[in-house]
Amino acid sequence: MQLRDLSNDDQWLNAAIHCDPAMMSELGGPLPSEGLAEKLHRDVADVASDACWISVIVPDDDPSAAAGTVSVWSHVVDGESVNEIGWMVLPPFQGAGLGSAARSSRFGTGPLRGPMGVLNAFPPVTNPRSNAMCRKMGFVHLGERDFVFRDRSLRCNHRRLDLRAR
Repeated sequence: MQLRDLSNDDQWLNAAIHCDPAMMSELGGPLPSEGLAEKLHRDVADVASDACWISVIVPDDDPSAAAGTVSVWSHVVDGESVNEIGWMVLPPFQGAGLGSAARSSRFGTGPLRGPMGVLNAFPPVTNPRSNAMCRKMGFVHLGERDFVFRDRSLRCNHRRLDLRAR
């Protein structure tokens, strides 16, 4: 598995993730296709300026394919600036460990200093796969909370992984 930066050529991947009812079932349902191209251009610009990381997951057995994305961005939660990680793996690639491998590839296995030393994840309580991935990767469960994702209120587990102490 390899990672590459999101690019403007990834419109099909963006639509496959965000407009698909199955992919977005735990996140309030699919997004409309209107505005998706503009969002991709903004995301690519943010990646280029290092404002966030959005990496495309490329499987080793098919370097021309894209299996999904792993992303890290900063935002404010309860007055605290946090780094959030999220992953979206397309259905044909789910269950193969690519989301976990992408997190390991992005952050390695040793201690990590700097602003990305602590990662937060907010998987919906109704999403057993994402919660299992968090447990597998060593995220600590901090409790449940309501969380707004793309103007949609979700009941989520707050999980945190401290990469500074590995």
